[in-house]
Amino acid sequence: MPLISIIIPLYNKERFIENTLNSVLRQTFMDYEVIIIDDGSNDDSGSIVSNFDDKRITVYSNSNNGVSHARNFGISKSSSDLIALLDGDDIWEQNHLENLYSLYENFPKCGLYAAAYNKKYFNGRIIKCNFNKVPSNHFGIINDYFSASTKDGIAWTSAVLIPKITFNKIGMFDEEMRSGQDTDLWIRIALKEPIAFSATISSNKIILAPKYHLSYSKSRIDRLKLFEKHKATNESNTSFKKYMDLNRFSVAIERNAAKDYCNYKLLANAIKPSNLNLKQRVILKLPSILIRLLKDLQNLLLRNDVYISPFK
Repeated sequence: MPLISIIIPLYNKERFIENTLNSVLRQTFMDYEVIIIDDGSNDDSGSIVSNFDDKRITVYSNSNNGVSHARNFGISKSSSDLIALLDGDDIWEQNHLENLYSLYENFPKCGLYAAAYNKKYFNGRIIKCNFNKVPSNHFGIINDYFSASTKDGIAWTSAVLIPKITFNKIGMFDEEMRSGQDTDLWIRIALKEPIAFSATISSNKIILAPKYHLSYSKSRIDRLKLFEKHKATNESNTSFKKYMDLNRFSVAIERNAAKDYCNYKLLANAIKPSNLNLKQRVILKLPSILIRLLKDLQNLLLRNDVYISPFK
């Protein structure tokens, strides 16, 4: 039985899946299986995957049931006690699995193991993720997951290792959510289990050509379910409240730009103003047309190697 099962949901990633799989096969840690769930791709993703001749790779084909269903299906087919997740367009460094497994060996009682990552943008620029008050040499349990994740998230889908027992205790990915399901799972785990983190960067989050997501993906509105699901959680925990308010801020400005003013107002009114920085408080009150202009400006500046973010 392999030590780690790698779950890769695949949907129309013909431009990326070869590089993604090559990054897996280059790992210094080699005791793994790869389970690919082709979730109804209608491009050449499937044929590209079939060209890989490695007995560790197994491919399943499903209807287009969404990424949560694909991940859950892959986990159900896995033979390992440890699950590593990877999306079909992200890239691992050669030491990624070794990094995560070392974390697991040193802290075996955690519900989730996470590694630091870079954000690689469409113009080739690489931005190192910024975690709140986490030392650059951190290797161990995170004292407060929610506080540490108020800039960039400690957990990111293509950079986590999750014991299968965690899914048994906490539950799987919510298949009713088409967006925000990752954040939902991290919240459920962090509320119940310790989380270990390695500040050694070992993966790359590939951020594709710029677009305003709500204009292209109707499923983004599902992120609203995140706040409904966790409304009963005690927000007197100040770090959890701030973490959720920053998520509310992100969704609120998306809803504003999409002219969904009802949900925008509900989210904005639920935010404690002191949980936002000055830049965020100003952006939250801007009209929708200015939000869109700012997004266009952000993308233009990024093309010219200038990175700006309301979270910095």
